[in-house]
Amino acid sequence: MLTTFIASLLAVVLGITIHEFSHALAAYLLGDPTARYQGRLTLNPLAHFDPIGGLMILISSLSGVGFGWGKPVPVNPLYLRFGPRVGLAITSFAGPLANVALATFAAVPLRVAWRVEAAVPYAMQFVLYVLISTNVALAVFNMLPVYPLDGFSVLRGMLGTIRARWAYEASGWMDRMMSWGPLLFIGLILVDRLIPGGVIWVVMQPFYKLLMWLILGR
Repeated sequence: MLTTFIASLLAVVLGITIHEFSHALAAYLLGDPTARYQGRLTLNPLAHFDPIGGLMILISSLSGVGFGWGKPVPVNPLYLRFGPRVGLAITSFAGPLANVALATFAAVPLRVAWRVEAAVPYAMQFVLYVLISTNVALAVFNMLPVYPLDGFSVLRGMLGTIRARWAYEASGWMDRMMSWGPLLFIGLILVDRLIPGGVIWVVMQPFYKLLMWLILGR
């Protein structure tokens, strides 16, 4: 129980920290200094701490399935190279990409231990596995094309690069959706809780399993 709690807590805190830092770093590299000026260009977890999100991390980690969120990184799209849409898409994609990178890095010692049958303590292997699975889940979840998740900005930016009427109309529809997107997101979470098995996990599962297989080879 204690090992599960520590592993889940560590995985979510590390995952959210690297996620938010990567947003700040990407924005800075693309020309927006806002996050750096506000002290967010750091790997210090406290700089990305959100009180409610942090409480959720603590509570959910007790169940062995950590979930929570950090303080959103401030980004001024007008400063970004490649334009507000594409620049924001790149900045948004940096977060999930960093989670996948962290999971891949953590998989190296775990795969080595499995291959050579090294005498690596089970607790250490468990912590590494939880770190990997949590960060893969964070990446997949954040790539859902629902505002305010990262996937929404990524898809919106991609549509902005397509010179076609359908892409222009879809992009305009997404712009309008931003005003009531948070309500839709909350509604989606509530519906997901009411339906056995959950709608969100049904959508996430194929991508989660694919990434886990690519990273762990099983």
